[in-house]
Amino acid sequence: METARLIKFLVHEGQLLATAAVEAGPDATVPTCPDWQVRDLLRHIGMVHRWATAFITEGHTAYHPAEERSDLDGDELVEWFREGHGLLVAALSEAPADLQCWTFLPAPSPLAFWARRQAHETAIHRTDAEMALGGTPGHVAAEFAADGIAELLTGFHGRSRSRVRSEAPRSLRVRPVDTDDVWTVWVSTDAPRTEPSEEGPVDCELSGTAEQLYLTLWNRLPLSAVSVTGEADLAQLWRDMSAITWS
Repeated sequence: METARLIKFLVHEGQLLATAAVEAGPDATVPTCPDWQVRDLLRHIGMVHRWATAFITEGHTAYHPAEERSDLDGDELVEWFREGHGLLVAALSEAPADLQCWTFLPAPSPLAFWARRQAHETAIHRTDAEMALGGTPGHVAAEFAADGIAELLTGFHGRSRSRVRSEAPRSLRVRPVDTDDVWTVWVSTDAPRTEPSEEGPVDCELSGTAEQLYLTLWNRLPLSAVSVTGEADLAQLWRDMSAITWS
């Protein structure tokens, strides 16, 4: 997806997140993030936005630690989040195409990486804020959801630190029904290997809309939100071992 389009999604998702957080209130529990209240969610994503902005604006070419999370609360915390979100959007919008800085997943360029990563970071946490309202998460555009699935499978779970492993080699296919995308994931004792392919039989297949698959693979919806065919325990393995955590 083009960087400019990803920035537009980042703008939209951040606005929705702030709205949901205000409606839920800082004390509301976040069912998709155990032990978190909405204030914890805002402190986390606000910190991440500022962390990402520093790479873009200061040009750090090696890992640079994030600042401590804010201890603000209530209306002040919401405004702090909105400020950080705006700073990130501005940094990405104004950055040169040849920006050079540290990244941690494969991407065409550092600018493309940070736009993509922060758009999806914000979208997933937007759904967390909406879940804190006690309802279901709002709509995720199919094109954007498919891009997020690709980032998750080929990026996060292409790294050696992925915990999705199996003693016996197994294969998982992910098939959105509303886009032309399809991925096959090979799970073994090594890091998962993902290719945009539907060749050959697989042990398990997950299918549904791109939105359903995106939120399910990020463990924001239960496996029952998608169709699971074949060896359901492989889908459950993903559920149990695929969580991405801040570190």
